[in-house]
Amino acid sequence: MNKFERVKAALNRAPVDRVPYAFWRHFPQVDRSAAGLAQAALRFHERYGSDFIKLTPASGSSVEDWGCVESDTVLPDGHRPCAGHGVNSGEDWHRIKPLAVESSGYGCQLEALIRLIVDRRTDAPVVPTVMSPLSLARKLSGDRLRQDLRERPEAVTAALEAITETLTRFCALAIAEEAAGIFFAVQAASHRFHTEEEYQRFGEPYDRRVLESVMGRAHLVIVHAHGDELMFDRLAALPAHAWSWDCRATPPSLGDGKARVSGAVIGGLSQWKTLIEGSPEDAVAEGRDAVGETDGLGLIVGPGCVIPPAAMDATLVALAKSLGGTVQLRGIPPA
Repeated sequence: MNKFERVKAALNRAPVDRVPYAFWRHFPQVDRSAAGLAQAALRFHERYGSDFIKLTPASGSSVEDWGCVESDTVLPDGHRPCAGHGVNSGEDWHRIKPLAVESSGYGCQLEALIRLIVDRRTDAPVVPTVMSPLSLARKLSGDRLRQDLRERPEAVTAALEAITETLTRFCALAIAEEAAGIFFAVQAASHRFHTEEEYQRFGEPYDRRVLESVMGRAHLVIVHAHGDELMFDRLAALPAHAWSWDCRATPPSLGDGKARVSGAVIGGLSQWKTLIEGSPEDAVAEGRDAVGETDGLGLIVGPGCVIPPAAMDATLVALAKSLGGTVQLRGIPPA
């Protein structure tokens, strides 16, 4: 099987020649440049031979045109937080309007996609990262979001409409450039941030609109459930081909999650406890455990979230080799 065939089989829970796997991370030294992001993602892919490429742009690129200012401080997971929010008062929600995607921060990821897919003809499906509308609303406003949902629901809803329109435009352009689908990151479907009623009203309808806009034309739509205290059954009901979450840190387990979704599951690796603190042997054992828990069907082995830049090369190499992947010396990623 080639990587496209292997991933497709996993999504259909069909037998595979080997269990597919994927690694992804931030590249904070270069991710503000489309050329730098594309080159770093390609070198990382060449090194570890993942079965799909998840393109991870600069964290601020999704909200900078709505007023957020990205910090220069790089956190341990590789992303830079917002140093300043775009929504600092209730009136600021009215400034959130649909963006012209190509000339916005989303254009950098779009150009990187073109460089990867069209210019370099990668050997694996490529998916850009898309944060869910309510997750972006929180990124724009910080801790004031829940208060505004209660006190100014119409203003927040108008902003969510504008964000959703922007995301669907971006997704359409990405699919037109031969992206395989999207990696749809949902931070809002967590009881840590919202009640189930809040997510049902302000999150789920917009998530569904974005996902439904690509499902008919895409081959690899991934719902990534970010964080803990997940509203997993709500996420499992969204239209997608695969579901990703940190099963080593929060329920459900990989096997239980597989029983609750209709497609494949992605995960099995603890990006902090194992990939940072553990040995290569620990990581290999964790990967094998994931395969055993799912009978190797409907599974793509991967981290629960982005792999921190401090993860040891030897650990990722050992993992890739243990899963039957091919590692190339010339693909050593930047530090």
